[in-house]
Amino acid sequence: MTPEDQEETQPLLGPPGGSAPLSRRVFLAAFAAALGPLTFGFALGYSSPAIPSLRRAAARALRLDDAAASWFGAIVTLGAAAGGVLGGWLVDRAGRKLSLLLCTLPFVVGFAVITAAQNVWMLLGGRLLTGVACGIASLVAPVYISEIAYPAVRGLLGSCVQLMVVTGILLAYLAETIFEEAKFKESSLASVIVGIIQVLFTAMAALIMDKAGRRLLLTLSGVIMVFSTSAFGAYFKLTQGSPSNSSHVDLSTPISMEPTSASVGLAWLAVGSMCLFIAGFAVGWGPIPWLLMSEIFPLHVKGLATGVCVLTNWFMAFLVTKEFSSVMEVLRPYGAFWLASAFCIFSVLFTLSCVPETKGKTLEQITAHFEGR
Repeated sequence: MTPEDQEETQPLLGPPGGSAPLSRRVFLAAFAAALGPLTFGFALGYSSPAIPSLRRAAARALRLDDAAASWFGAIVTLGAAAGGVLGGWLVDRAGRKLSLLLCTLPFVVGFAVITAAQNVWMLLGGRLLTGVACGIASLVAPVYISEIAYPAVRGLLGSCVQLMVVTGILLAYLAETIFEEAKFKESSLASVIVGIIQVLFTAMAALIMDKAGRRLLLTLSGVIMVFSTSAFGAYFKLTQGSPSNSSHVDLSTPISMEPTSASVGLAWLAVGSMCLFIAGFAVGWGPIPWLLMSEIFPLHVKGLATGVCVLTNWFMAFLVTKEFSSVMEVLRPYGAFWLASAFCIFSVLFTLSCVPETKGKTLEQITAHFEGR
């Protein structure tokens, strides 16, 4: 074992056999690092309450039409994709701690621009800046926590990144739109329920991560999401009521908030399916990819490789956020959810065939696994 490998094997703040003060410092440092994800969770969830009020803004220059509202929600993920690239560069050049501190700058400036906005372009610019900060934080925080934590608690502490994100969001992003499309009367209440479920199940995943392992939770998560998205698709298929039997649905048409006669008995199937999906996502595919990303890459490529991961994640999030309604219009709602179910099936197969178990292993042991030594 080379001196560099030995150095990578040792967590910064001490192994589990170390002194209690050092162990406490691991948790304190992880909590401090996770404040960045808490803020970017707030930035992600901010559009949910902001868009309705901006649609009714007294000042015409600040009033959002449908297109502007769509961009106000989506542009933060586009900024996060750029922030992932920047964060990958920063983490190798400026270090982990300084990168975490630097990401506060676009957060502060972005929210200041939104607060002082005089027109829609300033609102979008502020959202873009907060998105850049989200991308940096989503890369640097998991990397920093994985490197300071010893193997016995790395899963717990690494999962706290996602826990802080969903705590900041509390409202699932597309939930209210989906519930309204499902003609569920209390769509706002349903969104709050979804947010609470997400926080609770992410916390549960953090507690069992280092005992159950990554592969098991990812597989369980994927299976749950397969059933929940399939059930949601079935709900839309059963409740599609069109006398002309047309294959086209106009999602721009205002939707009655009262359930139709065909869906009165099935309204809670929509809520149950969504809650099941959020619970499944929260125990596996929510927190674990961020954790694995910070575990599997060796030090000499970690900045670049994690940057590519974050760029891919946030760009895909941008596409889903921006084009969700278009996909439902083209495929009809049930087709959109069955397509999601197919992707979930692929995620299960990919986990079983390609994802190694990293539970209880040092970062050097994980690197050795991929290098075949």
